[in-house]
Amino acid sequence: MESKTNPNSAFLNSLIYIAPFFLWGSAMVAMKGIVTQTTPLFMGGVRILPAGILVLLFAMVKGKSFPKSWVAWGWILLFGLVDGAMFQGFLSEGLMRTGAGLGSVMIDSQPLAVAILCRWLFKDIIGFWGWLGLVFGIVGIALIGLPDVWITSIFEGNLGEFNFNWLDLFNNGEWLMLLASLSMAVGTVMIPFVSRHVDTVVATGWHMIIGGIVLFSLSAGFESSQWVNLDLGGWLCLGYATIFGSAIAYGVFFYLASKGNITSLSALTFLTPIFALSFGNLLLGEELSLLQWQGVCLTLVSIYLINQREKISKNWINLKPKLNFLKLYN
Repeated sequence: MESKTNPNSAFLNSLIYIAPFFLWGSAMVAMKGIVTQTTPLFMGGVRILPAGILVLLFAMVKGKSFPKSWVAWGWILLFGLVDGAMFQGFLSEGLMRTGAGLGSVMIDSQPLAVAILCRWLFKDIIGFWGWLGLVFGIVGIALIGLPDVWITSIFEGNLGEFNFNWLDLFNNGEWLMLLASLSMAVGTVMIPFVSRHVDTVVATGWHMIIGGIVLFSLSAGFESSQWVNLDLGGWLCLGYATIFGSAIAYGVFFYLASKGNITSLSALTFLTPIFALSFGNLLLGEELSLLQWQGVCLTLVSIYLINQREKISKNWINLKPKLNFLKLYN
């Protein structure tokens, strides 16, 4: 007798797989919606420090062992500074200057940097499809991050009107998001080193707490009126970004990753910017230029090619004999 798959169970599994990316994308929109009510460093700290406490409580319930050596704490501290403070700091500052949708696209371009870093550090093979994805990604990020007038001046040959200004470039929110993406990429590459000395979930919780403390300290020194303008809706948005966009999203993601579904998860990375772009347009009225939409499409294609390069390569190798047979037959 053939076993029948429960459609309700399959639908529920699909929702669970999509949940982290939905939560991350919608959290970007929630944070963008309150940028006028608070300050970026304070917002970044609120998002990750309470979430880190929740992750550690979860780790304690699961009986995970805490760090027991100075080496472990050293890696956690470095992890917290890079993937916690720098990532969330650049992300929050970038949200002040760009839309949630575009920001999410730039953040989720980090698989490109991860692929390059892993090629350099671990001698990972990128392959043809991976390199093609990197090219698409570089072009896509340039279309998103560079001012439209620069791109049109270059393609139209009006280089005399091309006024390059570094200050304009780094005041651009998309490039701050790119720095956030690079911070996240470095943090991702650090995980294998961190996991040699401490449980990954425990390290994740502590790195959020450390990053949050750094951001709160910087906020206290350089920002003012962090919460005086926050209304009930603003606090709810912060709560959503903290509980759902950080603690629950990371919890579900790590749970699925622990079940050996990393490849399937990586294939869904592109869903985060799609959710952010959709909700950003519906709730915040964000609109992109034609060049930026082209950049978004190229970047999403690049993320897919980078994440699925091994599978695509295998399918292509299996397809070759069939193509050769068709040529002979014709």
